[in-house]
This record gives sequence, structure tokens and C-alpha cells, in this order.
Amino acid sequence: MKRKNLTLLSLFSIFLCLSVTSNAQKQFSLKSPDGKLETNITVDKTVEYSVSHNGDLMLAKSPISMTLVGGNSYGINPKLSGSSTKTVNQTIDAVIYKRSKISENYNELNLKFKGDYNIVFRAYNDGVAYRFVSSSKKSFEVESEQADFNFPADTKAFIPYVRDNKTKREGEADADRLFDIQFYNSFENIYSHVKLSEWEKNRLAFLPLVVEGANGKKVCIVEADLLNYPGMYLYNNKGGKSLSGVFAPFPKDIKQGGHNLLQGEVQSREPYIAKLDGATNFPWRAVIVTEKDSELANSDMVYKLATPTQGTDYSWIKPGKVAWDWWNTWNLYGVDFKSGINNETYKYYIDFASEHGIEYVILDEGWAVNKKADLYQVIPEIDLKDLVAHAEKKNVGLILWAGYYAFNKDIEGICKHYSEMGIKGFKVDFMDRDDQLMVDFHHRAAEIASRYKMLLDFHGTYKPTGLQRTYPNVINFEGVFGLEQMKWDAKTDMVTYDVTVPFIRQVAGPIDYTQGAMRNATKANYRSVSSEAMSQGTRCRQLAEYVIFESPLNMLCDSPSNYMNEKECTEFIATVPTVWDNTIALNGEIGKYISIARQKGGNWYVGSLTNWDARSLDLDLSFLGEGNFKAEVFKDGVNADKAARDYKKETIDIPSNRKLSISMAPGGGFVMKISKK
Repeated sequence: MKRKNLTLLSLFSIFLCLSVTSNAQKQFSLKSPDGKLETNITVDKTVEYSVSHNGDLMLAKSPISMTLVGGNSYGINPKLSGSSTKTVNQTIDAVIYKRSKISENYNELNLKFKGDYNIVFRAYNDGVAYRFVSSSKKSFEVESEQADFNFPADTKAFIPYVRDNKTKREGEADADRLFDIQFYNSFENIYSHVKLSEWEKNRLAFLPLVVEGANGKKVCIVEADLLNYPGMYLYNNKGGKSLSGVFAPFPKDIKQGGHNLLQGEVQSREPYIAKLDGATNFPWRAVIVTEKDSELANSDMVYKLATPTQGTDYSWIKPGKVAWDWWNTWNLYGVDFKSGINNETYKYYIDFASEHGIEYVILDEGWAVNKKADLYQVIPEIDLKDLVAHAEKKNVGLILWAGYYAFNKDIEGICKHYSEMGIKGFKVDFMDRDDQLMVDFHHRAAEIASRYKMLLDFHGTYKPTGLQRTYPNVINFEGVFGLEQMKWDAKTDMVTYDVTVPFIRQVAGPIDYTQGAMRNATKANYRSVSSEAMSQGTRCRQLAEYVIFESPLNMLCDSPSNYMNEKECTEFIATVPTVWDNTIALNGEIGKYISIARQKGGNWYVGSLTNWDARSLDLDLSFLGEGNFKAEVFKDGVNADKAARDYKKETIDIPSNRKLSISMAPGGGFVMKISKK
């Protein structure tokens, strides 16, 4: 990656300018470049840090350490051998992201300890991060890690519990394998908005997680650069205002099983969480601090902390939209063939995609022989070479769905075979774990697929932690309670979730939410229908989600037959970009509403969503700068509160004062494309 304006100051300058101080008591203070954020680090019998923002204590003293197998440790009775500091001010050229250039400015404190390890702290203007770094020359195992987050008050948090609330298997004692079942999950759930002390007993939560702080500020806990280490869950084991990190132990025995024999089910675990070959950069733990909720939707923290891209040519990566089959159950009408998993159906999808400029068609589950976990065995109804040839004539790429167990058996061979055939990538599903072995799978798969110029969409997996920067061919992730749930879930309030997830889960990176429903329902009329699925909220809500949700590989979830009956909406969806030159979160409040503006070339797209409250918002469009602008607008119709598909399309002039008032129906949305006149 190109790095511009990189400045490494001398230690003397750092001490003068950066407010990094230490004394005989081994206390250090590291401030953000703007001076508003400060982390105080104490090195005594343990290593502790706290975080303050403009005098408000956001995180009280919180200990961090690692215990190694064999009795050694990092951060327990530490022996400090030295420290160094630096500042970095640079511009990152992003490959596939919500903005093309990222300003990165931080102050760093590197604490060096006897015992071959360092702890590195960074203070950005929007958060504090730390990581352990081992310089060991021999292999070792990490028995446990202490990552505590002690909050100064018993405030509310937005908690994404692991969905399966079981904590033991039948016949096991309460204390046996307390979290083992919870380590096997899809990382999909809505948010419980409760006090920290009301955390459900024995329940794990996955990241990101947001805690409310003083004066309306928020703290978002994330991790980044997870490449060869288990992911972190959070747990309230004291019933108060403190959270602790929990990590899945290293798998010992794994059995093929689960959904259609495509999952790896852990039968037993080792007495450690990770084993390393030697020198290691451990993942970053970060707390993002914001004064406004909208700042969370703007965060670049995870991307900035990730390992930079190692390659130089990623021009072959083609983001875009996908005509998707599974959500609409291959449900075509007005055709003269039996729709389903067959070549006639997929040629129809390809023709639809080509006609509307849609870049890809996906063959979801069903094209490979069921319960064989063998991606070389294709059902007789599918002729992949014929489909690839048809797609190439139509300038459409094909992506194949792949179950984890089948893909992991021969990643190299599968990528080689299908890349030579002309397949563009894989949607890999049902990983449902984030122990060290599974995290390593994601890393290996990304590297191998990159060599064969294959895209990867990791479905059924944990939140992104920056792998999309290291390997930009990893173009999307699920780890979200997406629209697919509406096929069978009649109870969940998806509308409220939609205006919560941009402030929390999306902080980690892109989401494979799979929007685009043409069957839309009010709160009273919604019901779950598997074969003719619908969404909660208005039609304009579905359109706006293509701007609100960051998704470089973005699905059109509904049937081509439905889209062809909705020409205006389909044209907008098909032409809206999926990667951006710039992104600005205009306003928002978690669980209530959000507005985001995104730029591509000379055009700006602005989307807004509300919860079940009808809402009027004043948008500040001053980012447009000088000139005269017009906008193509989709807004909720006057009857959208009763008929969710009611919308109005119009063209307007953007006011010279750059102030625009908009209104949304309950569960509604608003979206517009702005261009110069």
C-alpha cells in the first residue's frame, strides 16, 4: 500500500508534543493527537489501563495479561526493560472500502518487557487500542488471556448475545464446559439494550459491543488483525459493571457433522486457547469512543489496525451486485420451464442480470451433491461449463456457494479447478466458530483464493476484523442478523435492528445483509413466508439499505420475476455503487434513525432509515460544495403507513443553503442520488 505524509518524530519531540510521560512508579500517559482522548497505563504487579475523554472517564482501570502454558506470563509481575514512542500521520489508499483514502493519525507507546514480549498502545482521536507482541524464538501455547473492561458506572449496553442460550449439554454438570456450546454459533442476533448488571447469567456475547458512557458518549469494543488466534467474546462474570474477554479453547477432536455434514463440530478441546510457532503479533483490542452516535457509523478503526495488503495488483477484484436465488427459493413465474436448481433457471437469472447490468449470479446451496461434502460432485441437473459459457457471453460472473467442510478439504484444488473453469469466487458458509483453527482457515482460504484471483464471501462466520484489508479479495462477511431471517422469523423486530446494526456490527466492516425485498409489509401486516418472503417496513427502506449498509458484494434477494415488475426500483438497485470514494454519516441515534451520504465519482447517494416511528429529519448537504445540484429521490408514499410498497419518485433541485427536510413513514426510508446540474 502507498503511505503518504509519514512522520516519525524523535523521542525528544514526542515528550514535548505528545503528552507521553512516565515516572518512577512506572506510570504512563498517552494522548490522542487532538488531546481529547487519554489512556493512563500502570505497570506494577499487573498492567492496567484506563481511558478518558475530555475529562470523562470512559473505561476505569482494566487489567490485561496472558498466561502461557508452563508458568510464564505476559503482563503478570512484569519487568519493564524500556519504552519507546512515536507518532504516525499518513494516508492509507484503501482497495475495496467505504472510502478510497483513510487518514490515519495516532500516537504510540511501546512498552518492552523482559521475557521476550512487548505491549503496544495506540491513541487515535476516536479510540485507544493495545496489542501484545511476542518475540519468542520457540513455539509456545497461550493458556488464557485476561482482557477486562471495567466501566465507571452501571450504564446500559447494546448486547449481541450468542443466540443459543444453552450453557451445557444434557447430563453435564453446571460447571462442565460452561461455554462450549456457545462457542458453536452463527454470530447472528439482535441487541439487548440493558444495564451491564442485568447481563444474562452465563451468557456470552460476541463483538462489536457498545456501552453507554458519560454525557451521551459511547464506547464500542472491537478487535482487529485476527489472523492466527481465537476471537474474543465478552462475559459478565461478576454481575456488575465489568466485562471480561472469553476465548474458545483450541480444538482437539473435530467431527464432520451439522448442516448437511458441512460443519466441523468440536468434540473435545485442549487446555489452552492458542498455540504459536514463535514470534507473534497478537490481535488488537480497541475501545472506540464517540461523542455522537453517528461517529460510530463513520469509524475506520478496524481497517486501520489491520495488517496492510501485501500484494500490489488487485485490479482484477470486481465488486458489484449479485442476482441471488436462495431467499426467493428460485421462485420464477411467467416462464415455460420448471424453476429450480437447474440450468434453465440459472440461465434465466443470468439473462436478467445481464439486462440490468448486474455483475454476478450466485448458485447457492444445491448445485453440489447433497451430504457428500465434495465440491467436485455436481448434481446432474447442473452443467457448470455450459452456465459459465452462457454467463461469459452475457458479461456476468458466476459465484458458487460452498459449505465449509467441503471447501476446507481441498482449498487449493477447488480454487484451481473452478478458476480454470471461469468461476469468479465462492460464498463459503457454515463455519460457525472462531477458535484458532477456524480463524486460521479464513486466513488460509483468503491467501489461496487470492492466488487464483477468486473472490470470497464468508457467510456463516464471525464479524470481520480487518482481513478484508489484508486480502481485499475477501469481499464480504455475514456475522449479521440479515434479511434471510424473515423467511421464518415472525417475531423479531427487524426494523429496529436495521437502525442499530450500522452503529455496532458495521463498525467492524462490511455486512452480507442481503436486502432488496420487493414484498414489503407494515408492522401489522408482516408475516414470515418462506417461499414468497417479505420484509418489514416500506419499499423505500429496502432501497435506502443499499446506501446505509456497507456491502461491496451486494445481493438482490428477490426473484427476477418480481424485479421485472418493479422497473424503477430495480433500475436504482442495479445501478447504485457498492464501493465508494467517500462516506459521511450525517446523523443518527442507535435504534432510532440514521442517515449516511456516500460518494462515487461525481455523484452522491444519501440514504436514511427510521425505526417504527414516523420521522422528519433535516439533512445538512453542505459536503456538496459549490455548484448547482439536482437529485433523483425515492421517498415513502403518502399511504406507506398502510401500504408499505407505496412510494414516490421525483426529481428535485438541491437548495442553495444545502438544507433539505425529509419525512419517513413508520418503518420507512428515504434515498436519493445527487448529481450536478
